Amino acid sequence: MMDKYVVKDGKRLRLGYTTGSCAAAASKAAAWMLLTGQKKEKIQIRTVNGVDLELDVKDVTQGKDYVSCAIEKDSGDDPDVTKGYLVYARVSYGETQGVAITGGEGVGVVTKRGLDQPVGEAAINSVPRRMIRENVEEVCTACDYTGGLSVVISVPGGEELAKKTFNPRLGIVGGISILGTTGIVEPMSEQALVETIRVELRQRRANGADYVLLTPGNYGSDFIKNNIDIAPEKAVLTSNFIGEAFDTCKELGFRGALIIGHIGKLVKIAGGMLNTHSKYGDCRMDIMAAHSGAAGLRPERIEEMLDCATCDDAVRILKEENLCQEALERITRRIAFILDNRVGGELETGAVMFSKEYGLLSETDNAQALLKRILEE
Repeated sequence: MMDKYVVKDGKRLRLGYTTGSCAAAASKAAAWMLLTGQKKEKIQIRTVNGVDLELDVKDVTQGKDYVSCAIEKDSGDDPDVTKGYLVYARVSYGETQGVAITGGEGVGVVTKRGLDQPVGEAAINSVPRRMIRENVEEVCTACDYTGGLSVVISVPGGEELAKKTFNPRLGIVGGISILGTTGIVEPMSEQALVETIRVELRQRRANGADYVLLTPGNYGSDFIKNNIDIAPEKAVLTSNFIGEAFDTCKELGFRGALIIGHIGKLVKIAGGMLNTHSKYGDCRMDIMAAHSGAAGLRPERIEEMLDCATCDDAVRILKEENLCQEALERITRRIAFILDNRVGGELETGAVMFSKEYGLLSETDNAQALLKRILEE
């Protein structure tokens, strides 16, 4: 178990290590036991970012020409679904020189373009592959072995576990991915979430998409399914990272991106908040009140709106005053300006804003044209 911590939002949170680190450590331990015949109870590796790990080696099986062992995944205080699972490496003598790495039980296979590995390959990402190879080669050098070794990574239970991840959505079938860019899991890492968005957008682009549909979360997915008759999987989930999602669309060369979201999220964009998490601020009622006032809402009702707890309740006030269309169109125009400014006009951006209580509220002038292009692809 790791004994390293970070402090986030005043909480002391323990770090963990990735499935990639587990695979590399298990491979190193199995290679050592195969080439020396000596059993290992602990194994040391250094992660990509320079952290030294000493991990317990579990479930060792030594055969005539192979060794299999496992490392237990520890994600620290991060709520990772793989926590506690065993990542196995089976190392055997290879027919050709070098280290050959493949996936076994519970490790997914890539079936769509645009991911870290080519179609048909095991979903063992490039950094974990490098870690596995370097650690096994270190053992070969220490043992003066110049022949080949075959490494098979497996995660029993991984196929069922993968249903709780993004893998089915990304086109990775049959198991989980072996992941990690640093080897270390940082609890509640925002960068990990942003990277998930990037992976899905990169995959869409690699498969020829010029236009993409975005939505912050489940409310948006439900609205898309029930009101536009599009499979929710058509949209890329951005969570709170709306700015980063549009940045990635620009970087990857998309021609256009349309975001469909609940007013509670999208109204923040009108205030220049492209990360909509509440910890960065809550300007919803201020924005609603400002644009409603500009649309003619009476001061006493503006004061009432500022006390609203939800955007739906603020919309109620606008409806009672017959100012809903004008005020919401003002907000939507501001959203359009902010999004266009974010991408520097290098891709077409649009937005559709809805409410769970009132349905479709407003949309940018180009929203339907963008949606049509998305549907045609």
